[in-house]
Amino acid sequence: MSQRLSDHVDGERLWARHMELARFGARADGGVDRPTLSPIEGEARAQVVAWGRAIGLKPFTDAAANLFLRCEGQDPSLDPVVAGSHIDSQPTGGRFDGVFGVLAALEAVEAMVAAGGRPLRSVEVVAWTNEEGSRFAPGMTGSDLFTGTKVLDKVLPIRDADGVTIGEAVAAILAGDVDVPQRPFGFPIAAYVEPHIEQASVLEAAGIPLGVVTGIQGTRRYRIRVTGEAAHAGTALRRDRKDAMMAAVRMIQAMDEAAMEPDDTLITVGMMRVTPNAPSVVPAEVYFSVDLRHPDNAVVDRVDAEIRAIVERYRGPCAVDLQQIQHSPSLNFAPSIRAAIAAAATARGVPHMDVYSAAGHDARQLHYVCPAGMIFVPCRGGISHNPDEWTEPEHLTAGAQVLTDVVWDLANRA
Repeated sequence: MSQRLSDHVDGERLWARHMELARFGARADGGVDRPTLSPIEGEARAQVVAWGRAIGLKPFTDAAANLFLRCEGQDPSLDPVVAGSHIDSQPTGGRFDGVFGVLAALEAVEAMVAAGGRPLRSVEVVAWTNEEGSRFAPGMTGSDLFTGTKVLDKVLPIRDADGVTIGEAVAAILAGDVDVPQRPFGFPIAAYVEPHIEQASVLEAAGIPLGVVTGIQGTRRYRIRVTGEAAHAGTALRRDRKDAMMAAVRMIQAMDEAAMEPDDTLITVGMMRVTPNAPSVVPAEVYFSVDLRHPDNAVVDRVDAEIRAIVERYRGPCAVDLQQIQHSPSLNFAPSIRAAIAAAATARGVPHMDVYSAAGHDARQLHYVCPAGMIFVPCRGGISHNPDEWTEPEHLTAGAQVLTDVVWDLANRA
């Protein structure tokens, strides 16, 4: 065995697998549209299973269709070390978001096998279900269910835009698996490490190829329904209207103003549905999303209170219903995992720096049940959730090498 197992990481193989997985849901513009729990994600899942089986890994799944590939350790009774991310994408996604975490973890285990190494603890590669939340909202479904943050009977009835439930979609994926046994949720984990592209430009601007993620900023997500009354655009007088669109616009403007300070507060209205959505009809209903984020929980809580007051203040003659669908406080990752990542990067001579994650990841959920951490690699221009998303091959390789040494270290701790 070489001095470091990470010397056995094959950067060309890692890159080729990224390009191969990008074929599943490939868009004409070079991006990827691979909805969670869709037939095309099922095909990508089967490819990942095939790669795992080829190096001797045993696949497992659960009632949420989370996928695990297990490399048996010397003492299988010990809690395993888990690494990975997700393979679902946004409708206009790229080739690296989420996928890098799964393929880097697979490459780390393959490097161990190639070196003839067998760690004390078992190592499992994971692909979590519905991280993105683009088909079924909110996201992080698989990791939420695994960690017990949510329960199955509350999640399975959630529907996508076509009326398909998560339960139906999960059943279809599981029916397509070949010899992949199911396990219960929530088995104990010794440590969790998630590699990911940064989805920001901090590392690129600094010229640093690897980030040790210190934590994830807090977020609240809402769905707001404003209900008015349809009316003729040419005959209904302004004083008589119950215009859901005008009420929604006033609310959104006020929310934007409420989130101006501090200036790193992020508020996004990314989805809106108007009924009946006809140019000569006063809108009867507007349904929209609000995504609020900031590293300071106190800021998120203050703006949350203002949002709740705003919807009542600006609804006018309309009715309004606000549902908070997710609340995830800011967190700091385990110092032990951060130290292990920094030490592995230093040992390989990979320049690194501390960075904070503005985006949510499955590592947030795992943080509450085991020591967890993340590795970031640069993302060109900070562009993600976009067909132009790009990460240099050498950065993917460096991230996978550091991950390999981190996982080996963690898996050999008694």
